[in-house]
Amino acid sequence: LKDWGLYIFFFLFFLNEMNNFIQQGCCLMCVCVCVCVCVCVQALLELVFGVKVVITGDGFVPGERSVIIMNHRTRLDWMFLWCCLLRYSFLRLEKICLKAALKAVPGFGWAMQVASFIFIRRRWEEDRSHMANMLQYFCHIKEPLQLLLFPEGTDLTENTRARSDEFAEKNALPKYEYVLHPRTTGFTFIINTLRKGDNLDAVHDITVAYPQNIPQTERHLLLGLFPREIHFHVRRFSAACLPSSEERLQRWCQERWREKEQRLRDFYRSEPRRFDEPEARVPPCKSELRVTLIKAASLLYWSAFISLCCAGLWLWTPLRLYFLLMVIFFLGQQRVTGGVELMELACHRRWNSSKENIQNTL
Repeated sequence: LKDWGLYIFFFLFFLNEMNNFIQQGCCLMCVCVCVCVCVCVQALLELVFGVKVVITGDGFVPGERSVIIMNHRTRLDWMFLWCCLLRYSFLRLEKICLKAALKAVPGFGWAMQVASFIFIRRRWEEDRSHMANMLQYFCHIKEPLQLLLFPEGTDLTENTRARSDEFAEKNALPKYEYVLHPRTTGFTFIINTLRKGDNLDAVHDITVAYPQNIPQTERHLLLGLFPREIHFHVRRFSAACLPSSEERLQRWCQERWREKEQRLRDFYRSEPRRFDEPEARVPPCKSELRVTLIKAASLLYWSAFISLCCAGLWLWTPLRLYFLLMVIFFLGQQRVTGGVELMELACHRRWNSSKENIQNTL
């Protein structure tokens, strides 16, 4: 019986290690695919449509773990930020906190699930538990991440500005013209959770502005209304310098938004429109030549890949069956489990508990 118990123990240990290897390999492959998509979008914006990217301020320390807070001028700010991260950081580290409805978008939503983005329903009672589980998962596997968060909760429009003004009147706060008043509950929760998990080096406060052609929605891009320039102003705050109490951290976030309002007011009233510093104080981790080569290679790769996929779907029956199975899988798993990221989280919990049981038997 002792021999059989030893055999079973080694068999379970082997299964656990194989699961870790497969899980890490699948995650790495999915992250690589998502990064390639991000770079391709940047290549289209900058090489094909001629969008100019201007970055000023502190820049990034490549590879550091941070929370990125940014004003939400349009529905596409998160996508435009990739142009900044490609130059100053690593795209593979980025996670985005965004509304849950986007995970159901075919293709893009599925990729976001695979990349383990944090989807929220804007109901704090539900979001708090899910956000805690995802952040603790990242801390447990020691995943270095740069989490993009929009504390305003939605993009700037006439309707959202009116609601922000109502909030300001009720709370004796100043009315803003270029930003919305931030919602600080989620921000403070994320900062405190990552600090407890020792997975936070800094907070990057980014102000985004568009001198001309502000593309408010995806429809504007489809109509060819791309921005001429995108300006990013970056401020870096070390995690050690952040307030420790939740109340002071909320006031800290509100102060950053007061500064954004003033900075954007100065930006749109100046001529030419630009932020105060002419260039970033921290040099980019990639040269402009390297960035151009990466974007060109990505554009060529995806052009060839999409063309071959279309030809394969037209000519090869097994590929059509594979495509159909993948569509059925993503639609089915979302209905059953709620998303690929939740499946990954459940698998991690199960195998982690199995590992603990194995260690306890020793």
